[in-house]
Amino acid sequence: MTSTAYSRPSKLPGGGGERRLPPRLMRGLASKIEPKKLGVGLVAGCCLALLTYVSLAKLFAIYSPVFASTANTSAMMQNSPPAASKPSVPETEAIPPQETLAGGGKDGNPVDRVDLPEDKQEVSGSDEPGLPQAVTRKEMAAALGSEEPGLPEALTRKDETEKPSAKDGEEKQSNGGAATGGEGKMTCDENGVDEGFPYARPTVCELSGDIRISPKQKTVYLVNPSGAGGFDERGEKRVRPYARKDDFLLPAVVEVTIKSAPSAAVAPKCTKRHRVPAVVFSNAGYTDNFFHDNTDVLIPLFLTASHLKGEVQLLITNYKPWWVQKYTPLLRKLSNYDVINFDADEGVHCFPQGFVGMYRDRDLILSPHPTRNPRNYTMVDYNRFLRGALALPRDRPAVLGEEPGMKPRMLIISRGGTRKLLNLDEVAAAASDLGFNVTVAEAGADVPAFAALVNSADVLLAVHGAGLTNQIFLPTSAVVVQIVPWGKMDWMATNFYGQPARGMQLRYLEYYVGEEETSLKDKYPRDHVVFTDPMALHKQGWQALAETVMKQDVRVDLTKFRPVLLQALDKLQE
Repeated sequence: MTSTAYSRPSKLPGGGGERRLPPRLMRGLASKIEPKKLGVGLVAGCCLALLTYVSLAKLFAIYSPVFASTANTSAMMQNSPPAASKPSVPETEAIPPQETLAGGGKDGNPVDRVDLPEDKQEVSGSDEPGLPQAVTRKEMAAALGSEEPGLPEALTRKDETEKPSAKDGEEKQSNGGAATGGEGKMTCDENGVDEGFPYARPTVCELSGDIRISPKQKTVYLVNPSGAGGFDERGEKRVRPYARKDDFLLPAVVEVTIKSAPSAAVAPKCTKRHRVPAVVFSNAGYTDNFFHDNTDVLIPLFLTASHLKGEVQLLITNYKPWWVQKYTPLLRKLSNYDVINFDADEGVHCFPQGFVGMYRDRDLILSPHPTRNPRNYTMVDYNRFLRGALALPRDRPAVLGEEPGMKPRMLIISRGGTRKLLNLDEVAAAASDLGFNVTVAEAGADVPAFAALVNSADVLLAVHGAGLTNQIFLPTSAVVVQIVPWGKMDWMATNFYGQPARGMQLRYLEYYVGEEETSLKDKYPRDHVVFTDPMALHKQGWQALAETVMKQDVRVDLTKFRPVLLQALDKLQE
């Protein structure tokens, strides 16, 4: 239907019956109008038209985004995105590239998200202030090109949401790319002495602020204008980040220098930024031994980083690819991100917080402590962590009599080197006669598979050695039986496996081998120091023990050993 609101009428107002004036009379009337009065009327009409234009232009300026200047912005425009202002970057500080993690996190995202400042975030929602909902600025830009309609090129809105270019991946930040929380801070725990524990704990340093880690330089820079925090006269702190202070081992551990930087300008520029804390540690030393894998790396790492719930980046020096592969399920449980090879990475990683070294307690023991263990973790917590990481189903052993015909399961760990159980088959047969379902196996490199086997057992039996470390996979309240070799091994047996078993809420039994049950009787005469004064060998140090006591095999007396097997059955009924 055609509108007639603005169509010209075919007749003058008044209807079709109104009398029209003759042409001559009309010319007569027009001739009587004075030209001067006509000019005044034209001027008045122009003024009225000008006032009308100004009023309409002011209304348009209020609602149009084109004329939304700082002087005329109304309350209606307060929700619009602020005009972009590029932050100033010091001339000596290059703009850092955006952080990307090698391999990404668990979700496959290769980029570790960096939160932009509020004045650079994109506007949420599709509504544009001052425009109908159906016509947003995004649509206008699509229709008219990249420039904002009505604005000069230098003031277009593309400056407001400028993205890092694909060429340099840079993101503008005035602090060089590292998140800062004010003055840098470093605190170091150097109280390594523990009465009754022969291995002093190494130094652990915790940092916060603008932290820049350069693996290539083996250096951690802390932007620290005051220079305070335990640095030496050169503004440095040197740490070997291995969690066992062993004078024999430490020279082989890569030394990491923590350096106090007076300003961000003198620190290396960030190539990758992380919004999570860092833990720098070494897996040197004895880490091809399952006992030391746990006591020197995995448990200290759990103690240091588990409270971060996976939001932590691990950097490993003395990097061993096979070791990382072997313990990938546990490392993945502790960190959502792929580990960084501290020995090969050439970037500069920036963090808001970090640890150089790891906190540790005694071997396979965790006790409350204000600095080492302020969250009061226990070995039971570590056991739960392992079950979660390796999907181990059992947290309780079988109870005798609970299921008709059910036999308790015993796992005997065999050894292929020293301290072999020479009559293992006889021991297994004796246990089977008493009602155990016996399995014999030697621990291998497949940690998840062997952990599942241990977790399925109700009783674990082994001669003193690293194989007993596998008790960490047992269900709570299971039974551990340790056969202790000859040679005054009381302290080592108790502190390395007996006390830890109790700390894991396992039920512990031990059997001490006599002179007639050790293979040492076939190697040394009875008047040898190994029989007359074994403690003298202990006083000579580990090397003397390693050459004598630790090289023996055992053959238990079944008459003496059978009561220990019966005690294991009894404990499963408690």
